[in-house]
Amino acid sequence: MSRKHDYSNKIIKILGQKPAISLPEIRDSALGAQIAPKALSHDVYAITRSLKGLREAGLIEHISSPQNEYARLTKEGKKKMHSLELESDTSLVNTSWDGFWRIILLDLPENRKSERESLRYLLKKASFVCLKNSAWISLYPFEHLFMNIKKDLGLTTEMMIIVTQFIDEETKKVLFEAFGK
Repeated sequence: MSRKHDYSNKIIKILGQKPAISLPEIRDSALGAQIAPKALSHDVYAITRSLKGLREAGLIEHISSPQNEYARLTKEGKKKMHSLELESDTSLVNTSWDGFWRIILLDLPENRKSERESLRYLLKKASFVCLKNSAWISLYPFEHLFMNIKKDLGLTTEMMIIVTQFIDEETKKVLFEAFGK
């Protein structure tokens, strides 16, 4: 992975922690405490280029105030952040079944096709199985992540999240086959 790409992902994760963060704070957070003095100017340049690339890609936006310059994630940036959370090797999601089924009903109109496709991609990455065109199910506890996505994207009625223990026996058999259990 290139250093620029590495900083871009790191910046997205940093911005996911607060509504807006000052550019100096982003730089300091991205550099971390254990940076060699020699590499500092190269790394500051890489961070600056990463910020520019993220802005051009529509993932972040800059906000100016008399005191400082700030950055925050756009809607697209929040989608990318959630995607990075799913790809993380350090994700603390339990992968043993706790007896609950997570069902997500997704109904986005054709004029929001790109959002719908992004959500389907995230659902697949989170090990959800598509039951019908707009119904997805999983054994794994990703409901909190998708509740955040729902909130971040303002999907009040377009996404419904259901967590339940109760599914009829015939359906359970089909679902366990789909999950290879």
